[in-house]
Amino acid sequence: MQELSELEGKDRPFANGSATVSADAAPRRVAIVVSGPRKLAAARVAAIEREMPWLLVSQVGRVEQACVAYPYPVALILVDPAFLKEAESLGGELTRRHPAALAAVMDYGGSPACSLSQLLGSKLIRGALPMDMELEIWLSVIRLMLRGGEYFPPRMFHDHARPGNGSGAGYDHGATPRPGGEMVELTGREAEILELVSRGLQNKAIAADLRLSEHTVKIHIHNIIRKLGAHNRTEAAARFHDRRGEKNP
Repeated sequence: MQELSELEGKDRPFANGSATVSADAAPRRVAIVVSGPRKLAAARVAAIEREMPWLLVSQVGRVEQACVAYPYPVALILVDPAFLKEAESLGGELTRRHPAALAAVMDYGGSPACSLSQLLGSKLIRGALPMDMELEIWLSVIRLMLRGGEYFPPRMFHDHARPGNGSGAGYDHGATPRPGGEMVELTGREAEILELVSRGLQNKAIAADLRLSEHTVKIHIHNIIRKLGAHNRTEAAARFHDRRGEKNP
């Protein structure tokens, strides 16, 4: 991929041929929208490019079309729920092509693929963009994601905590601790958060360190405690230290 300095003063098509980059627009980043037939409304695209003139939006019909070089660094990848499985299967290639990009699902509400427990277990998806928000708030969430911040709408937390949803929100605090390889069950993000918990950091500090919301940190810790069969975060942290001691005697 050419450097930005090589592109100045030139018109360059996007990799999918859907747009042209003009030197007058002075773009420096790209947002890819994997939308298929349910394209992002033209008014929303125009609002993004008006409020963030350094950002250009490229809509593609398949995830594989996003696995190409773009003339500018990709900062954000938005994925329609219908393409989540495909995105997960091509996650390694997406990350290789666009290492600085945050990937998020477009949340239209009511999709089983957009449950919080499933998204938090994803190796690729790091947020959910509600598509029914007022425009100004919606743009604010996009700005947050472009800075690398993770966002999950409050309704996902409410659904996650609802009894009987299968997420484990109502787990038994007296559960028998799981022996042996419990750390294998944690996602990369959960392991990262557990390490910070084991160092004594509180939720607010963890959120600031990882650029997450406190709500997101809380739900991660909740899932960590449930997965480890621990009674609380202190016990989970102790197991982390024990496990690390086993690996580094």
